[in-house]
Amino acid sequence: MPGPLQSALERAVRLLKSGQPQQAEQDIRVILATAPQEPNALFLLAKARHQQGASSEALALLDGLIARRRDWPSVHQEKGLILRQCGDLKGSVAALRQLLALDPNRAAAWGLIADMLTSLGDQTGADEAMREYLKAAARPEVLVKIAELVAQGKLAEAETGCRDYLRHSPDDVDALRLLAEIATRLGVFDDAERLFARCVALAPEFHFARAGYAHVLMKQGKFQQSLEETDRLLAVDPDNTSYRILLASVLVRVGRQQEAIDNYQRVVARPGHTALDLASLGHALKTVGRTSEAIDAYHRAIALDPLFGDAYWSLANLKTFDFTDQEVAAMSAAAASGRCLPRENPALCFALGKAYEDRGRYAEAFAQYQRGNAQRRTEVRYSAGENHAATEDLIRACTPELFDRHAGHGCPDPAPIFIVGLPRSGSTLVEQILASHSQVDGTGELPEIIEIARRLSGKRAPADASRYPDILLELDAAQLRELGQEYIERTRIQRRDAPFFIDKMPNNFPHIGLIHLILPNARIIDTRRHPMASCFSAFKQLFASGQHFSYDLTDLGRYYAEYVALMAHWDRVLPGVVLRVFYEETVRDTEAAVRRLLDYCKLPFEDRCLRFYQTERAVRTASSEQVRQPIYRDAVEHWRNFEPQLEELRAALGTALTDYPF
Repeated sequence: MPGPLQSALERAVRLLKSGQPQQAEQDIRVILATAPQEPNALFLLAKARHQQGASSEALALLDGLIARRRDWPSVHQEKGLILRQCGDLKGSVAALRQLLALDPNRAAAWGLIADMLTSLGDQTGADEAMREYLKAAARPEVLVKIAELVAQGKLAEAETGCRDYLRHSPDDVDALRLLAEIATRLGVFDDAERLFARCVALAPEFHFARAGYAHVLMKQGKFQQSLEETDRLLAVDPDNTSYRILLASVLVRVGRQQEAIDNYQRVVARPGHTALDLASLGHALKTVGRTSEAIDAYHRAIALDPLFGDAYWSLANLKTFDFTDQEVAAMSAAAASGRCLPRENPALCFALGKAYEDRGRYAEAFAQYQRGNAQRRTEVRYSAGENHAATEDLIRACTPELFDRHAGHGCPDPAPIFIVGLPRSGSTLVEQILASHSQVDGTGELPEIIEIARRLSGKRAPADASRYPDILLELDAAQLRELGQEYIERTRIQRRDAPFFIDKMPNNFPHIGLIHLILPNARIIDTRRHPMASCFSAFKQLFASGQHFSYDLTDLGRYYAEYVALMAHWDRVLPGVVLRVFYEETVRDTEAAVRRLLDYCKLPFEDRCLRFYQTERAVRTASSEQVRQPIYRDAVEHWRNFEPQLEELRAALGTALTDYPF
């Protein structure tokens, strides 16, 4: 390379490194005026154009270089980094894989791929990339082996190996991150939090670990801390799509819906966004009642990926949406193609079930619901026997003597109003009625009680013995008050200015004893709907997470019966504490039901509670569109269209069905 050209290129490099891309570009163009095909100058021009915001021009220049020299690693790397900043994670991964085909020992590239594949939902690919990262970084073979065990799902063995390694290398950040990831997958979020915190304290620039830290904080309901960590990530890399999606996810959970929508819209406005990104935008729009925009987002997701079953299910899950014949044909073709990812097949089945049900083709609808449920049942871990044992443990431990001993203990704050029961039992309707009152904030399904119970259990893995509920017998007055105060403080971010707020987590019903011990002045409302209607409504609902009992009719019936038995126990040991609200009564005489609710909550009557469907608020549950309409009475008996197929459910319900008062 001639001396003057070399000097000119080196000057351009210095200008780029010092943040002067405009001056660098001027110098580069002088070079290109005399040597228009000089590859190093074209490469530096691409970097300069990108730094000035002209990423599409930069990518075109790089593609031109790749066409001439496919064996130039730096060009593939630059392309991968630009695509990542542009939000095209799939394109970035492809470009970085081209780099690694030329030089497999680039550890940083493997790390970036692991990060992006995690964001894209490809956990298998991310695990493999992390293993390659450890190999390329010449990390100890034991860490590579642990990463292999994680990829194979052998989490217990991986955890043992990782802890053994950390005993003699306690500050190894790769090992700390691996162990934190294992803890996250095991659901031991407090351990994961502690490990991620240690990791980022030792290596503040380890952004992959910080993203895991923010995620696990969100999973525990520590939303303010999660926001702080996400803000740190975005301060370093404001165009990172995965960080922005994480931010939007937290914003949704704290009720800052418009900010979440703004972030999702920012993501989908960029090239390389995914169908999942569009669906996430649709979910946020649906939550605030912008239904037509949500439908448009779901349709855009389908246009981008016709095999994306979640978008079809999201349309069905609006409950008020009617599929066209063309959409039904497209869903059927996608389901029959054999090209869908495994997680998309159940979504297509549930969506087709809804489409056939709307057309009155009930046998075909049930066949689709049954097919989707059968697939989901193989993917989840649920044991009716274990649930029965857990119910018996609660009944044994939570005695009148326990509550008498702690009368007057706990946090006295009367603000919480808990709504419990089974999914699809009318709980969203009750929440919407109460949230229409001027003194009540509707905050949705909050995870704090379940997280407190999980922490008290001391469980580190599903097979571990639980200390809960027996540990309730060991807690003293100070501990109960502290737990109640923790709940109040952790839910404050969800609230606005009203003196009362609603926690509508249906799965809190096993924890009514815990709730009363730590928050003795809280109100607790149990919503009930006809067992056949409630259970079948759950059977045709594809839940985003949890509710593992809902994917088999016998499991559903037994679970409902256990729920009824446990609620009867709470009535015996805590008489008068729980208000029972029957959906059929609410539908039959709404005003009387509203007045009874408000009297129980010691709230003055407000007419706006009768016009609950006019209340503008975020609703994240499956009933979000239904509670924005006046009460629809015809749906009460809709389950009878499927009565011939529900004998298995009827048998499992037993006396829970025959004793139901309506």
